[in-house]
Amino acid sequence: MRIRPSGQATLADVARAAGVSLATASRALNGGARVVGPDLRERIVEAARRLHYVPNAHAQALAGGTTATVGLVLHDISDPYFSAIARGVIAGAAEHGALVTVGTTFRSMERELEFVRTFRAQRADAIVLAGSGFEDADYRAAMHDELDLHRRAGGGCAVVSEHDLPVPAVLPDNREGAADLARALVEAGHRRFAVAGGPSCLTTVRHRIGGFLDAVAACGIPVDDVELLDHPFSEEGGRAAAHELLDRRSRATALFCVSDVMALGALDVLAAAGVAVPDDVSVAGFNDVPLMRRLVPAVSTVRLDLEAMGRCAMELASDPATADARTVRFPAEVVLRDSTAPPVRQEAP
Repeated sequence: MRIRPSGQATLADVARAAGVSLATASRALNGGARVVGPDLRERIVEAARRLHYVPNAHAQALAGGTTATVGLVLHDISDPYFSAIARGVIAGAAEHGALVTVGTTFRSMERELEFVRTFRAQRADAIVLAGSGFEDADYRAAMHDELDLHRRAGGGCAVVSEHDLPVPAVLPDNREGAADLARALVEAGHRRFAVAGGPSCLTTVRHRIGGFLDAVAACGIPVDDVELLDHPFSEEGGRAAAHELLDRRSRATALFCVSDVMALGALDVLAAAGVAVPDDVSVAGFNDVPLMRRLVPAVSTVRLDLEAMGRCAMELASDPATADARTVRFPAEVVLRDSTAPPVRQEAP
């Protein structure tokens, strides 16, 4: 199915108006091995002017092979986490004079594989997978095969976050960042925790929850006492987690959301219910997207340099020297702001 803006002329429209074949119109406007005579070319150019025809620069690049192309696959471009990584990838690609095409999967394994197949079929010079990998053996085997075919054909590739694939990788320290946050909350006096997590099939979710629980246990707090709220890895998931927390009449004094957008949704519900943050419950997120520091209260979180991660992934994907699956690790830093404080009622360990 071809989708185009209403009224926008295509090359086929120009060819019909000039009374020539599509191939002749293309040669006249885009160049080619065969030269079009000056009179015929002028007729075609005049038809293009009359129809306000604008060439498809991306299609020209693909056809002519003169501009490098990058396929960027991510979960959700509306999520500030992914948009910040995408900004880094696009900025890095621009420095190489490359065009970037973005595919959004909405956390579907099938869509992710289909985007990679499509970019490979389009002979993209590089493919970057941004976002969590999936805890699924069939997916990993299929993605391994697709990227292996792409690399053997001369293409570059890189991933952001854990994917368990033998390709260059940018790895944020999700597990230790979550552990550091847990230790900071325990040090502040918290002993009762709730964790709003996303689907367990996502590697990022497993690592962040696992790091948090490991640190809580190491501090002598029974992991079984931690309330796990399993909801989508999104703002709506954060809302659902907060509703569940309220319905349970939870005694948790601190809520850890495994992403900032989940924290944003949770804060909205808590505020509407009259729950004071941090007096009634402390709330923390993960990623440190810019919005978190501008909210009232400003949100405690774990900072990752997301744009730098995107730039790094682009460099790994474009550098032939990374064929041996080089790994670059990015540290995570706990940032405590106004949404967390010592609990009003101190709990015994």
